[in-house]
Amino acid sequence: MVEIVPSILSADFTRLGEQVRDVEAAGARRIQIDVMDGHFVPNITMGPMVVEAVRGCTSAILEAHLMITNPQEYIETFAQAGADVIIVHQEVSPHLHKTLKQIKAAGKQAGVAINPSTPVFMLQDMLPFCDLILIMTINPGFGGQLFIPETLPKIETLHRMLRQRDLKCDIEVDGGINAETIPQVVRAGANLLVAGSAVYNNKESVAQTMEKLRHAIPDNA
Repeated sequence: MVEIVPSILSADFTRLGEQVRDVEAAGARRIQIDVMDGHFVPNITMGPMVVEAVRGCTSAILEAHLMITNPQEYIETFAQAGADVIIVHQEVSPHLHKTLKQIKAAGKQAGVAINPSTPVFMLQDMLPFCDLILIMTINPGFGGQLFIPETLPKIETLHRMLRQRDLKCDIEVDGGINAETIPQVVRAGANLLVAGSAVYNNKESVAQTMEKLRHAIPDNA
């Protein structure tokens, strides 16, 4: 099943609870929280307190996307804050297997993200330990960027690797996801589509926007 995953990075933080409830009412079953530290990526955003606050106003699955150095030091904190899925970056996880086991030990789903410049084969030995692989389709750090079309072959390669090994793992994409790019990433093999600006930064209601994004999903997906 292909799902739209709203990212609250683009939400109006003066009414965050309302905006979270809006996407849930519009059918979102998952919500992503982008955690940035100003070191691994050039921006500083949210932390565990925001995860805890969002947890208090929704029953949706919460993904904590940790775009931070030393993510292993914060697994327990984000788990206790209420994240259901914890995603770390391969680029800052030299002991990735250990970190994935740490996430699982905390009772959470384990995800790994890779930047546009990181080849998919870097994850081939870790695939059996992952519940989710996130392929960044922009360079992380800021919302509203344009989709990088050169990332499409990476999605196709990952999809093929998983099928060849008969592994069940979600393929998520994040960056420049909108009604124009959704058909491309879904046909390449993605099933979780993170959308921030496309959901929140427009004149239409969240419900209308979510419906338009769903309509962009190919019928045979």
